[in-house]
Amino acid sequence: MTESALRDWRERIYRTSGETGVPAGVAPAAPSGLRASAGAGHVTLEWEPVDGAIGYLVHRAASAEGPFVTTKQPDVDVPAVPATRYVDTDVTPGRTVHYVVAALGTMETVGEFCAPVAAAAHQDGDRAVTVRVDTGRVTRPLPRPWRPMIGSEHLSHLLSQDETGGRPIGPELTEALRAVHDELGVRAVRAHAILGDDLGVYREVDGVPVHDFTGVDRVYDTLRDIGLRPVVELGYMPRDLAADPSKTVFGYQAIISPPKDYDRWAALVRALTEHLAERYGLEELVEEWSFEVWNEANLEVFWSGTPQEYLRLYDVTAAAVKSVHPGLRVGGPGSAANGWVEELIVHTTASGAALDFVSTHTYGNAPLDWRPVLARHGRAGTPIWWTEWGPTPTHFHGVGDGPFGAAFLLHGMRSAAGRIEALSHWVASDHFEELGRPPRLFHGGFGLLTVGNLRKPRYHALSLAERLGEHELRSDLAGDVAGVEAWAARHDDGRAGVLVWNGTLHQAQADGAAILRRRVTLTLEGLADGPYVVTHHRIERGRSDIRHVWESMGGGDWPSPDQWAELRGRDVLEELHPPTTTPAVDGTLTAVFDLPMPAVSYVEVRPAGDPEGR
Repeated sequence: MTESALRDWRERIYRTSGETGVPAGVAPAAPSGLRASAGAGHVTLEWEPVDGAIGYLVHRAASAEGPFVTTKQPDVDVPAVPATRYVDTDVTPGRTVHYVVAALGTMETVGEFCAPVAAAAHQDGDRAVTVRVDTGRVTRPLPRPWRPMIGSEHLSHLLSQDETGGRPIGPELTEALRAVHDELGVRAVRAHAILGDDLGVYREVDGVPVHDFTGVDRVYDTLRDIGLRPVVELGYMPRDLAADPSKTVFGYQAIISPPKDYDRWAALVRALTEHLAERYGLEELVEEWSFEVWNEANLEVFWSGTPQEYLRLYDVTAAAVKSVHPGLRVGGPGSAANGWVEELIVHTTASGAALDFVSTHTYGNAPLDWRPVLARHGRAGTPIWWTEWGPTPTHFHGVGDGPFGAAFLLHGMRSAAGRIEALSHWVASDHFEELGRPPRLFHGGFGLLTVGNLRKPRYHALSLAERLGEHELRSDLAGDVAGVEAWAARHDDGRAGVLVWNGTLHQAQADGAAILRRRVTLTLEGLADGPYVVTHHRIERGRSDIRHVWESMGGGDWPSPDQWAELRGRDVLEELHPPTTTPAVDGTLTAVFDLPMPAVSYVEVRPAGDPEGR
């Protein structure tokens, strides 16, 4: 069953389920002011923003005449970037590359490319980067887009009594979700298949619908005991309600068919919503829960119906949720690769169906900016939720298991901060079975945590971001910056923390590139007089890198009991060096350190008299 599901997935994952027929928008103007600057191992492009653009496509060529080809990585679903800066590290020093950039109005409306510019990366240079942070200059309250939600395998997995690698699935998945709530501040979980037959929500007896939410109660009770709330993704289709139950996805055969009877579907959604309101309280549902209509219906592998049938399903579902209480939040399309976003906005404007949030997905890049499209349709301020996001959309890929994933995650979260309400990492745990359960400890799983709940570098990166204070501080970078970024904030008690990371979008360099190593001089200004305790945590190959620990132990499929014990003892966020106590000179502290690519540093200063010793 798993092998056939995998073959089916590979055959259909890139096929769309059809066109909605919504007219395309107006293509934006070509970007102006494109400029290229070269450094050691990279070319950095910058340009002026274009009104109405949700993102930008960068193409490159060996000559000004072309042909220009996309910078898209093999394992990235949307190559466009949201900001007006792109760092190309897929270069050969000394070889000239020509670049052009176009703006996107939507995924289907791409403007003209601008005139080309050229540059050649350097082989050498001083590779110095300065980061200056004024601790007295607050820019805004620190946005934390990882907190609203995280992804999980279908929640019936919480009830599993099976084992993977000798580890109990249900209890470990539960503890993984508890960890992301307690340690990362995550408030909600989104997962597929709450209406799947494994939870027994719907069957027909002598042609009469029977609803049973006992299984749903068990998984949602578990979430609430942890302190989490669900994003109720309404799908997939119960077998007895499916127009074609033979249409399935994943090893667990989730049914992707439209309903055979939309009225019975609406009655199921209404009954479920009423039941949840009765069990958990209507006030809680209005304030803390939400309902998303299906998952990635723009792909054939997830929706066997037409686009028009999905839009009908959306209207019927939204109406059923709202019939219980108008304050309940419902949205979509929960689409793959930014698909159908404007289409759903246009459709619901015409149909009158509620659209309380817009949701979509992307992998391998920072999320695009849909605010201009919402504003153009008179929906400015509608929340934008990326209900799936991560380093890769591909099962068993592996690119996210090491320090590359940590730098990628921080790049995306910082990009999203302040413009996107939720950026939901897919997923919390490697206890996952869509295309087969994990065959070994490090298998390229989507999780922040391994089977056994060891913390990957991505998890440590989010834990460091969560340590940042409530008041975001301005960070100014200069020098041969390349892929170096910084994010700083302070607490009310005088502590200040600065995240500095060095990354790339070029996945072929995931294991490192010596030419992109940088020497960082970090200066914090505006500090109060007195000594400070300085701590420096680091994520890089060999530090805070549990995969490397496992490899150094000989690797293999699964640890023995003794190896599990050793792994747990070494599963820590490591310091670059022991804490030091240093006086601030004229309100200034400076730290100088090498920063490999990929790597993450977190430098925190706290007044030496802090009794908590945080």
